[in-house]
Amino acid sequence: MDCLFCAIVAGDVPATTLHVTEHTVAFSDISPQAPLHALVVPRTHFANAAELAAGEPATLAELVSTAAAVATAAGYPDDYRLVFNTGAGAGQTVFHTHLHVLAGRDLGWPPG
Repeated sequence: MDCLFCAIVAGDVPATTLHVTEHTVAFSDISPQAPLHALVVPRTHFANAAELAAGEPATLAELVSTAAAVATAAGYPDDYRLVFNTGAGAGQTVFHTHLHVLAGRDLGWPPG
């Protein structure tokens, strides 16, 4: 399998790691859309959030708690956005579940 995020988790591709747990890795997005823009990924490969929820629901919950830890460590404990994109039509470009954590600017609504 040729998966960028699997390679980052394995340490084969460098990334700015922000937080690590037994089941998750958080790192800085290479094209940040906010002062804090991190990605939180499971160590195991699932194509999207729905597949992760079906296969490892506890890991899905851990993605959210890891995201909260990343936001808190960056100084945004109460004001951050979490985003899952599922499918190319929704903007997913790497087909390994990943949770975007964004903070540090007015994110407005609707997003986009």
